[in-house]
Formats: sequence, structure tokens, C-alpha cells
Amino acid sequence: MPSMFGSKFIYLILTVTGLWQYSPAWSASLQGLPMSKRHDQWMVRYGRTYANRAEKERRFEIFKTNVEYIDSFNREGGKPYKLEVNGFADLTNEEFRASRTGYNKPGISSGDRIPMEPALFNGNATPASVDWRVEGAVTPVKDQGNCGCCWAFSAVAAMEGIHKIKNGTLISLSEQELVDCDVDGLDHGCEGGLMDDAFKFIINKGGLTTEADYPYTGDDGVCHMNQTSNPNPAVTITGFIDVPANSESALQLAVASQPVSVAIDAEGYNFQFYGGGVFTGSCGTILNHGVTAVGYGTELDGTKYWMVKNSWGTDWGEDGYIRMERDVSRQEGLCGIAMFPSYPTA
Repeated sequence: MPSMFGSKFIYLILTVTGLWQYSPAWSASLQGLPMSKRHDQWMVRYGRTYANRAEKERRFEIFKTNVEYIDSFNREGGKPYKLEVNGFADLTNEEFRASRTGYNKPGISSGDRIPMEPALFNGNATPASVDWRVEGAVTPVKDQGNCGCCWAFSAVAAMEGIHKIKNGTLISLSEQELVDCDVDGLDHGCEGGLMDDAFKFIINKGGLTTEADYPYTGDDGVCHMNQTSNPNPAVTITGFIDVPANSESALQLAVASQPVSVAIDAEGYNFQFYGGGVFTGSCGTILNHGVTAVGYGTELDGTKYWMVKNSWGTDWGEDGYIRMERDVSRQEGLCGIAMFPSYPTA
């Protein structure tokens, strides 16, 4: 259970309540400028260039449509979250999802699914709030780029977390090793994959190397290591556990123990341009994106949320995180977050 003393307590208050997020957004300073000027400033901020005038005009029209939607949403208010003009503002939602998601929903033969133990705390009550970042069990937010390998980032984040909890050392592990080497089953690098199958690959191979030794390139490459064995792994796991499906209470129990890989439906402009607050937007259960639940908490107004680490860089959301509404009326959770959670064991 996370400790709450000294500077950790102050950090926990600022992060779990979300009070830190309400600094003025960069895009707000551009409101009132002509849309063409906003686009020019946006291009400078994100280093965006286009091949020719026609491409710039096409991207400007997409940018204009997106920014008008974001401005309208924020003016309307009435939601506990805001949208932000981020680095994805010149992409349609279809283009965005094609490059930034990549979770392949498992079929009945996707893995030897192992049920979660009915209790993880020997009868102790589940903590009211948990934030594994405070405990130093979460590496900095990473960026998958234009590669649909969210499944690898989700699995790696969960593995980094349990290693820190069990061994006391936080090690940034290699997503690229999974992208390049875990290609003989249901995982297919930038074309998508499954967290459970990533765990199985890591178990069968005998571990995973560090990000420093096998750095991320953001594309499908040739495996630089032995695909079947790792004689000197940086981190190993002993197995993985599947949380009972469609139970937010079971997911809460799991997240109270360690960071957990989850899949969500990340479709829609409200997800693409999420800028902060507790996300309560409409979404379905067509799971397409792998992320990692690294905590949970409750807002001052009583709204419960999951703290979720994403892999779209720190410019998106709350420095790369999203707080998603928890304990909703649907058994599968908001955006299907409770449908297929799993976590590695060590």
C-alpha cells in the first residue's frame, strides 16, 4: 500500500486530485488569432513541415475543423475534462487511430488464460487511492510514434512496475525487442498485438533487455537478439494473470497490487485531443488500444477515476496520462477498461 508521508504526501495530493494540471494551456494563448496564424504557430511548436502547398492546404483544413471542434467543446463546458490542441491536430481521427493504436482483441485461442486469485491482500481492505508513480514504480511516459505497438508499451510498463515492486529497482525495458522479435504468434510489431501474448513471449524467451541496450526506433525491424532465448536478461517474469473480465472491483484489487495492462476503446476526437480532467466521454467497447492502469483515486467532488499511463508522449493529456471515470454503470467499465486486464508476476 502506497505510503503517504513527507514529500510523497504532497506529491500524492497534487497528482491524485489532479490539482497540478490546471496551468494555462499553450493553445489557449492563441485563441483570437486568425486560424491561419494559429496553424503557423502550431507548425512551429511541433516542427511540422509539409511536402508541398497542396498538402499544407489539406492539412490546414483538417486542423481548422479540429480546432473549431475543440474550441466549441471547451466553450460549451459542463464536462469534467477539457480538450487541447496538441500535436495531433492536423490528423483526422481515422488517421490518428491507424498509427497510434494497435491492440488486437484476443480470440478464444489467444492464450492460456490464468484466473486471478480471489484475494491479494489477505483480507485487508483495498486502499482508497493508489498511485504507483509515487512509489517510483513507473518509468517516464514514452512515445510509440507512428507505430501501432501500444500492446508492447502496455506490457513493458506493467513488467517495469512489478520488477520495481519486487526487487526495488526501476529499469526502463525495451519495447523494440518485442516489436522486432515477438513476431511468430499473434503479435505483429507496428501492425498490432496483445499484452498477454507479449507476456508469454517474454516468459518463453527468459526475460527482456533494457531500453538502453535495445532502443526504440518506432518501426518494424530485424530482431537483434536470439528470438528463442535471452541468456542475460535485464528483467524476468514468472507468469501472468488475467483479471476477471467485466469487473471494476477486481481491476481495482489488481491495480492496488501493481500496475496492470488494460485495453480500451480509444476512438473519437475527445480521446485524440484529451487535455486534462476526468474523462467521461462517450466511447464503445471495440478495444483498439493498450495502456497501463497505474493507480486510481477520487476527485474532490466524489468522481472516481483510473489513472492510466499512455504511450503518446507527454504533450498529450495530463503529461501523458489520462484519468478515466471509474465505477460506471456498465460492467465493462468506461471504454471497456475492465474487459481484458492482465498483469505479469515475478
